[in-house]
Amino acid sequence: MRIDGLIGLIGPLLRPDPRDDTPRYALQTDARHANALGVIHGGTLTALLDQAIALLAWEAAERQPTVTVQMDTRFLDAARPGDLLIARPRIRRQTRSLLFLDAELTVGDRPVADATAVMKIHRQTGAAR
Repeated sequence: MRIDGLIGLIGPLLRPDPRDDTPRYALQTDARHANALGVIHGGTLTALLDQAIALLAWEAAERQPTVTVQMDTRFLDAARPGDLLIARPRIRRQTRSLLFLDAELTVGDRPVADATAVMKIHRQTGAAR
């Protein structure tokens, strides 16, 4: 996927075949994503989780902009350069203006991080002012 901003700099963000409706996004890591200890930087993991959550929220909000109100991340294991990170977001609950989501981040079957988030729907009612 071509996405501008931070994800464009650390990506590209990958997704499965568009005919597969399972929400999954991936990032192929390399040495650029590592910290001084030689493992993938927590900021990279968090950015991928946030982007995956935001994409699912955007779709659920009928492609209206959504913004992250809160995201709690738990780091469960280290990822290493060369690992393919897979983010799997899911909606836990949706109201008229908020979405409550979870996401897991894995390398293969091994959990690396997970997150819970609250996203606010910013409904656009007309042309930009």
